[in-house]
Amino acid sequence: MPAGAQPRVLLVTDLAYQARGRRYCDEDIQLAARLREDFDVALCHPLDAAALLDSFDVVLVRNSGPVLNYRAEYEDFRARALERGARVYTQLTGRADMAGKQYLLDLTAAGYPVIPTVDRAEDLPRLPVVPEYVVKPKLGADSIGLRIVPREQLGTVRYDEDVLVQPLIRFAYEVSFYFVDDAFQYALHAPEPEQRWRLEPYEPTAADLEFARRFIAWNTVEHGIQRVDACRTPEGGLLLVELEDLNPYLSLDLVDEATRDRFVAALKASLHTLATRP
Repeated sequence: MPAGAQPRVLLVTDLAYQARGRRYCDEDIQLAARLREDFDVALCHPLDAAALLDSFDVVLVRNSGPVLNYRAEYEDFRARALERGARVYTQLTGRADMAGKQYLLDLTAAGYPVIPTVDRAEDLPRLPVVPEYVVKPKLGADSIGLRIVPREQLGTVRYDEDVLVQPLIRFAYEVSFYFVDDAFQYALHAPEPEQRWRLEPYEPTAADLEFARRFIAWNTVEHGIQRVDACRTPEGGLLLVELEDLNPYLSLDLVDEATRDRFVAALKASLHTLATRP
């Protein structure tokens, strides 16, 4: 980067993607406008990212939609970026959603507070006995391919299709914790379990933040945006639902201006640090 020049940021987004209950495009348009205060910013579709990454100082992956829809192109992007040492945000060494759902199995086996997850018929006895179970693809996203299976029909599940099985938990509400690098920014929760994206601000307790930070520490991502999604059980505890480390939607329109400004400032500072790294 020439001396005195602003860092160049390629913001990868699919402005046409139709998400349930959210307008991805609005969030990325507004975020791009704020980033232009500090960077030279260009937006591109995820299918164009691999061809353009060499022309930018940082590639910021935002609301790019489920990579399930363009798996081969995404793997090509990852391979090119790793080969060239491109500065990708979020860092491509993340072990959570950007690598599929294997982490839910790993965290279950390691005894973390996560919804119990198995991927083999012989492991079903490890799950709690409940009336219904969730079956979802290991490479799924945005609830694509998810289905509910009654306990008496678990024998029909085909594990050769790379699926995960979890107990269907009747939780009190879902809550999400948003981080830039390893720094907590804000939390939002969905008071109504059936309306996942009707979110409201949430003031986390010290125990809540300790819970969320365990997963941020486990993921060992130095630079990037991460969202820890959890559910509050009837007993009062939290269980991890997902650790979003690829392109987590931020719901920035639902936080107050001061919170939004703090988030943008933290993101800018992180991007500057990454862009100027040797």
